[in-house]
Amino acid sequence: MPTNTRRFPKLAAALLALGVATNPLPAAAADFTQVPGVYRQAIGDLQVTALFDGVAFLPVQQLKGMPPAKTQASLDTFHVPQTQDGVQTAVNAYLVRRGGELLLVDTGTADCFGPALGQVLGNLRAAGVRPEDVRHVLLTHAHPDHLCGVLTADGQMAYPNATLWLSEADARYWLDPATRDLAPEAMHPLFDMARRAVAPYQAAGRFKAVGDGDALPAGVERVATPGHTPGHTSWRVHGSGQASLLVWGDVVHYHAVQLRHPEAAFEYDSDRRQAVASRKRLLAEVAERGEWVAGAHLPFPGMGHVVREGRHSAASYRWVPTEFGPIGKP
Repeated sequence: MPTNTRRFPKLAAALLALGVATNPLPAAAADFTQVPGVYRQAIGDLQVTALFDGVAFLPVQQLKGMPPAKTQASLDTFHVPQTQDGVQTAVNAYLVRRGGELLLVDTGTADCFGPALGQVLGNLRAAGVRPEDVRHVLLTHAHPDHLCGVLTADGQMAYPNATLWLSEADARYWLDPATRDLAPEAMHPLFDMARRAVAPYQAAGRFKAVGDGDALPAGVERVATPGHTPGHTSWRVHGSGQASLLVWGDVVHYHAVQLRHPEAAFEYDSDRRQAVASRKRLLAEVAERGEWVAGAHLPFPGMGHVVREGRHSAASYRWVPTEFGPIGKP
């Protein structure tokens, strides 16, 4: 598993602890790669750009609370790509233009997870946006595939004019040296990465840990979805009228399984019972609202809608991805 082990000697063990495997494309596929991972979607007056960071592979065995045969049946039904390392899983970030302001939800992995990922910053530039123009970076949580991208390769602020927003509960957990010391040693690099990533923003007065009732950027709503991490947050961005987009971070990892069976948990949720409860509540809410949703680990571009299936007492859902279409004004 290729990783940036020179910076974090124990990072490979930490990534294994999170259940993540990363693989670069084989040499034979080098001339068969995709164009830059950028997708634009208009949602009312919101202009949303999905930014692809790359793919990771999550072992099927790390999906808990489901019989293996039932899990595999769901993966087969939806033709989810699998390798010997696990289920292909996208890593996405989302840029939202609201009025004259640019908001970025999550930032990808930068160089923390090896050469198969770390494409958000390049794809942002490919979309014609300068990182200096981003005013707010909203983090769903402090795991490295969402947080590492706040820094450049030389450790500087990738978004020097942005304020970094993270939930108070995640900040307390991931940025506290005492919590790190109590965690398993294999997890220590994850704490180190989180502290290193936010340090320049803290020094510049551009880091905000937010709790209930705290002021947020205009049009932004913080939706608490704890369980995957203590302070995991989904962010809702409101446009004019009824237009809105909910970016739910890691509420779902295995979309083909966890939408049909929301009770299925991920082995490395910090509180599996709470994560399941958050997922059930949020899926019911967005399906009822008919709201636009974006997910960090949904197949790129990861935007679409959730619809409820059947009328059984145990709720089951289906993902309806956005359809490609031309947007914009001449």
